[in-house]
Amino acid sequence: MARLSSFLRNPFSFLFTSSSKGERVATYVIREHERGRALAEILQDPYVRNRCTDREVARLLDRPEIVHALGEAVVVPERERRG
Repeated sequence: MARLSSFLRNPFSFLFTSSSKGERVATYVIREHERGRALAEILQDPYVRNRCTDREVARLLDRPEIVHALGEAVVVPERERRG
């Protein structure tokens, strides 16, 4: 019942929560990059492709933790390549 009452208080709260799926994929991308893999290669992994649409991958590349961990020099060219 608590969920219903919290939903009724703020029916658009889901718009402001972060996706746990997105967080898991971001963690995966960062971990694999730290292991020495290229970003383009990581984004082609079945783990990423099965969990993210092209639009979600684009949003993933905008996440501050991804940009911070991988660096703009890695992320920006991949963003531009995906258009």
